[in-house]
Amino acid sequence: MTAALTRADVAPVASAKRRRRAPGWLAVVPLLVFTAIAFGLPAFAILDGAFTAKDQVTGATSYTGGNLTTSLQGPYLTALIGSVKLSAISAALGALLGLPLAQAVVSSRSRALREAVLTASGVLANFGGVPLAFAFVATLGNAGVLTVHLGLTDKGWDLYSFWGLVLVYLYFLIPLMVLTITPALDGLRVQWREAALNNGATGVQYWRHVALPVLAPSLLGGLVLLFGSAFAAYATAAAMVGSAVPLVTLQIADALSGNVLVGQENVALALSLDMVLVAGLVMAVYLPLQRRSARWLDA
Repeated sequence: MTAALTRADVAPVASAKRRRRAPGWLAVVPLLVFTAIAFGLPAFAILDGAFTAKDQVTGATSYTGGNLTTSLQGPYLTALIGSVKLSAISAALGALLGLPLAQAVVSSRSRALREAVLTASGVLANFGGVPLAFAFVATLGNAGVLTVHLGLTDKGWDLYSFWGLVLVYLYFLIPLMVLTITPALDGLRVQWREAALNNGATGVQYWRHVALPVLAPSLLGGLVLLFGSAFAAYATAAAMVGSAVPLVTLQIADALSGNVLVGQENVALALSLDMVLVAGLVMAVYLPLQRRSARWLDA
């Protein structure tokens, strides 16, 4: 009798728990719907358009891989390679310069300095587009303040070039690296350094054999994140260099504005698909590194 009553009592409780869980799942539905509309539909439109060609005589459409083939040839391929090269160099320099800056912030005893640097990094990491381009043109352009006073033009300086664009990108990539790597630096245990020093290790040996191996996933993850941010940037480069530096984002803008050959109207969508594939590869590398770093630092 007791067992029967126990089962009878448990069944309503389990049923009540299931009923309480249902609203939690329903609360996710609006987010899923929004994601499907905001991301799913554009992704489907890009995928469909990238493989669609229109006959100029009959107006009929058909599926073809010609757009993708075109996007990987000639000036389009040059622009894609240029974007990858620019993003890789900018990300590497941003990570290299951002790491010691973040370490200086973490090791500082001044709480006000730490908060000021992190707040400024949050602002600067999201400062881009035409305002950033104008700021650099006014400062380091052909008639910029520093260019005139320091005679940079006579020394071969050119802001409207590949390396000038790298310098501009570092303006927001270094703060982004500071924001990305600071939590990982905070996760380094003081006991690890003390143990290394007690065993006769120098500061350089500690960083080489202890800190950097632990930070490696976070560093690589930050590098990938910086690469993706630079790869997707458009407005700053468009306002500064125009077509002087071949970039895939600028090629997409030209194609969308109709600056393409007849019958290649969907090349912009094919270029966009190329960028999506590159971004997918970036995320495929970033997410495992982020999880591995979290396991190390939370241990």
